[in-house]
Amino acid sequence: MPPVRGRLTAQAPLAPLVWFKSGGAAQWLFEPKDADDLADFLKGLDLAIPVMALGLGSNLIVRDGGVPGVVVRLGKPFATVEAIDATTLRCGGGASGILVSSTARDKGIAGLEFLRSIPGTVGGFVRMNGGAYGRETCDILLECDVVLRSGERVTLSNADLGYTYRHSSLPDGAVVVSAVFRGIPGDPAAIQAEMDRIAAAREESQPLRSKTGGSTFKNPEGHKAWQLVDQAGCRGLAMGGAQVSEKHTNFLLNLGDATSADIEGLGEEVRRRVKATSGIDLEWEIQRVGKPA
Repeated sequence: MPPVRGRLTAQAPLAPLVWFKSGGAAQWLFEPKDADDLADFLKGLDLAIPVMALGLGSNLIVRDGGVPGVVVRLGKPFATVEAIDATTLRCGGGASGILVSSTARDKGIAGLEFLRSIPGTVGGFVRMNGGAYGRETCDILLECDVVLRSGERVTLSNADLGYTYRHSSLPDGAVVVSAVFRGIPGDPAAIQAEMDRIAAAREESQPLRSKTGGSTFKNPEGHKAWQLVDQAGCRGLAMGGAQVSEKHTNFLLNLGDATSADIEGLGEEVRRRVKATSGIDLEWEIQRVGKPA
């Protein structure tokens, strides 16, 4: 491994870092001190070694055999948000949706309230075109700074990312270190009211106090994934220690001792049943990484 100024840990358990609280270890976990530390490390790292970025671990199944190569986790040095002008924020890749939306509120910037409801970080929003309540990252992103797998630092525009539903063309192994978001002028009280509305809607409809991973499947064109899952008779369906949420059927739960194989296997069984009843192939929205046990 190349020298680092941050923290580099061998065989680091990932289960504590992901929402499902399951899965194996990272062969190496790198928490860079700053963007230069990350760029220097990747520049010196054998290109044959895979690299994966990890945010809050909400949209992720880490398989039980762990993740080969290097997992990059952007910590406090990247959890920053600052105003550039009256409607624009520069956000570190490790900043949470709550931090971004709250800072936007304090600065009187509207249009970013939906980030309040996405349990992730800016890097994940940019990569996955994260969205909720009718808005997506592509609606607010101007540009992002990225460290490529080669260690090269580049700035990519919104157009460069080729956004579609829950997808971007961000290269494999690239890490988003910051992004610039633009909203519109707004009244902080009205922005807070909208954030409260979104938070209440999530609390009412989603199993937020469970070990879960967020939305499991993408909504197919013209359909809601949760309705297809429900119509296939999967509400409450269990496998090992994993269960389809009875509150929101597009959420899978770890009831306590589920393995990642239980969770992924349950998801595949749901896909099989939905295909059998509706003819529709559900696509995973949750990322699945690593090796089986």
